[in-house]
Amino acid sequence: MKIGKRLKIVLASVIILIVMGNVYLMRPLFGGKITGTRLERVMKSPNFRDSQFQNLEHTPSLKEGESFVGAMYAFLFKDRAIRTPKMPLPVMKQDLKNLPDADLLIWFGHSSYLLKIDGKIIVVDPVFSDNASPVPGSNKPFNLSYVYQADDFPPIDLLLISHDHYDHLDYKTMIQLRSKIKNVICGLGVGAHFERWGFAENQVTELDWYDETSFEKEFKIVATPARHFSGRKFKRNTTLWTSFVLQTEKYKLFLGGDSGYGKHFKTIGDKYGPFDLAILENGQYNETWRYIHSMPDELLKEVVDLQAKHFLPVHSGKFALALHDWKEPLSLVCKYAEEADIPVLTPKMGEIVYLQQLDKRYDKWWEGLK
Repeated sequence: MKIGKRLKIVLASVIILIVMGNVYLMRPLFGGKITGTRLERVMKSPNFRDSQFQNLEHTPSLKEGESFVGAMYAFLFKDRAIRTPKMPLPVMKQDLKNLPDADLLIWFGHSSYLLKIDGKIIVVDPVFSDNASPVPGSNKPFNLSYVYQADDFPPIDLLLISHDHYDHLDYKTMIQLRSKIKNVICGLGVGAHFERWGFAENQVTELDWYDETSFEKEFKIVATPARHFSGRKFKRNTTLWTSFVLQTEKYKLFLGGDSGYGKHFKTIGDKYGPFDLAILENGQYNETWRYIHSMPDELLKEVVDLQAKHFLPVHSGKFALALHDWKEPLSLVCKYAEEADIPVLTPKMGEIVYLQQLDKRYDKWWEGLK
């Protein structure tokens, strides 16, 4: 075959791949485009500069001296056997449509959880599909003894979304829950995804850091900073990542989202603390990307900075997004908490945590599992 003919075949193949890639990127799961008044509001944000949202302090994606190629090689090939449990993890099955008449919390694994306060159902970062990634089959959940699905849920009074990464904002789950969700609160720009997915404009409230809104009058929600990033395609930080302060007549809660340790925790604690409970990211960390995900020993600093009386570590137990042993996050954070004499909540996935009984101690359910 002549070189000219081979070159034409190669070029044609490249063009076909590019076209197919662009078609794939147009799928709804990648979310919506920020335009119009939403774009105007994004661009007016004091946290939006140089065409993207910025962290409050210097936050490189990787630690100095580390490379993307090295980090990707380690993720693909290093220590894979220890990242996933060899047996189904225990999950307690609850009838979510007939929960006790009490204020409570139920963690579903990773960063998905439900709050019931004063009879209102609040759900945070729900992911109940079989893949937390835009690439099919690339990020499957652990084998669990029971898997909660969208059909299990009652009507949801309020959905809170911390940021638009696939392990926190899942297209399939949103479509399945859409008819149950009454109101959504998220960071600036994230509403574009909900708009594309068929949610009404008046259902979604987008907040900048330190914006406040009310829900059912007695619930105050404040969007507070986090040290992370966002993005569902190749361009990062076009939408805002956030944590939340949830304040009611009875409770003051900090809902952390994803965040590396930073000065914002003390600012939030001084401004809104003390908190009855802080729900903090613990898992999928690595020294290489420590600026955007908290290391286990840093959670105790965050608890102190936030002036939190109790804390619940999440972001583990369901997906392997880092190199550590699957049970290391809980083992280490409990060790550090015991040394610092700070109470930590470690419920099983699906176990009811009663908000008026936060001093209860929970089993270290991961111990003894392989």
